[in-house]
Amino acid sequence: MSSLNRLLYFNSVVETGSISAASRIFDVQPSSISRQLAALEQELGVRLLNKTTRNTGLTEAGKKYYEYSQRIVAEFDEAKKAVNDLQEKPKGKLKITMTVGFGESIVLPLMPKFIALYPDIDIKLELTERVVDLVEENIDVAIRSGRLADSTLIAKHLAYNNFLLCGSPQYLASKGTPQSPEELIDHQCIRYSYSRWQNWYLMADKRTKLTISDTISVNSVNGQKQLVLNDAGLSLMPLWAVKKELNDGSLINVMPEYTFSPYEELSSTYAIYLQREMVSVKTRVFLDFLVDNIVET
Repeated sequence: MSSLNRLLYFNSVVETGSISAASRIFDVQPSSISRQLAALEQELGVRLLNKTTRNTGLTEAGKKYYEYSQRIVAEFDEAKKAVNDLQEKPKGKLKITMTVGFGESIVLPLMPKFIALYPDIDIKLELTERVVDLVEENIDVAIRSGRLADSTLIAKHLAYNNFLLCGSPQYLASKGTPQSPEELIDHQCIRYSYSRWQNWYLMADKRTKLTISDTISVNSVNGQKQLVLNDAGLSLMPLWAVKKELNDGSLINVMPEYTFSPYEELSSTYAIYLQREMVSVKTRVFLDFLVDNIVET
C-alpha cells in the first residue's frame, strides 16, 4: 500500500467522520482502512485519530498532520492536471463576463494576442456592470472588483484598482484645484452609481467618509471618464482606466498626496471562477494568460 493511498484514506476518514463512510467511498472493507491507518500511525510514532463507537476525531497531532496531508494530496492532483493539460489542446466555448471599464480598458486590447495563441477556443464576451451568477448562466470566468463573498468561487488577482481623484485641465482652470479633501464639498463630484461604491473615503490611519456634492452619478467607469474629460467635474477612477489620459495630460491627478477610495477598503480586480476539482484547460490557459499579460500600474 503506497503512502499516498494511506493519506487518501486518512483524509477521507477525517472529512467523512468515520471509517465506514470512507470505506464506501473507496469500495474497500473498513478493516482494510483501519489497518492502513494503524500502519500510518505506527510509521509516524504518534496517534492521529481518537476513535469511539459513534465517530472518529483528530488528536492534536492529527490536526497538524491533516493540514499537511491536504496540501500533499492537492499538489499531487495539480501535478496530474499539469501533465494532462500538456496532452490536451485548449478548445471549446469559453464564456467570460467582465465589468465594462476593465474590459474595454484592459482585457479587450489583449484578446487578439490570446486568439492567436489559442485559435480553437470559441470566445463569448459579455461586458456588464451587473453581478452575474456563474452557475446559473454557465460562465467560465467573471472579472470583478471588490471582495469575494461566495466561498464556492476562487479569485485570481489581476490588478490593484488604485483609485485617483481626476479632473480635466479646463475644469480645474475654471473651478480651481482643491487643496484639501474638505474642499471637495465646493466641487462638482461625479459618483459611480453602484450601491456599494457611491461614497468617497479618505484612506489614512483613520478612514474618513468625505462629504461631497451630488452633481451626477453614472453606472460605468468609462461613463465617469467621459464626463470628466468633458469638464463635468471631479471623479474617483482606477489608475488602469485613466493611465493614458494622465500621461497625455487630458486628465490631471488631483491631490496625489492623498489616498482615496469609493469603498471602505482598498480594492483589486480579480478573475473569478468556480471551485471545481478539475478546471478546464481552456479556462486555465485564459487565467494564466491574463496574469502574464496584465501589467500592474
